Amino acid sequence: QVQLVESGGGLVQAGGSLRLSCTASVRTFASDHMAWFRQAPGKEREFVAAIRWDLGTYYADSMKGRFSISRDNAKNTVYLQMNSLEPEDMAVYYCATYVGSGKPSPLGVRYWGQGTQVTVSS
Repeated sequence: QVQLVESGGGLVQAGGSLRLSCTASVRTFASDHMAWFRQAPGKEREFVAAIRWDLGTYYADSMKGRFSISRDNAKNTVYLQMNSLEPEDMAVYYCATYVGSGKPSPLGVRYWGQGTQVTVSS
């Protein structure tokens, strides 16, 4: 059973920063593609950022320059550094493993984490 456990969410003021972490209980982590998605109330789940097994990265256009994804294979952990947060970034953020090439969609996700809430106050 693969488990993805996110942490690091919370309340932050607009313009502030948060770093999300996701630790995976999977032996193949180093060869897995990892991604972050988010879902705001009343909206569909959307892609945020992804990092391939070979460290190639993808970002949603609205996150470029503000968010940074990285991974530590020794710790089976993927990170999402979020800077210059805006009220529009408020959502539940989900970690995921995915298959396929290019920017992932929710359809390509193999496993989801339980999500961590990010709240941005204006």
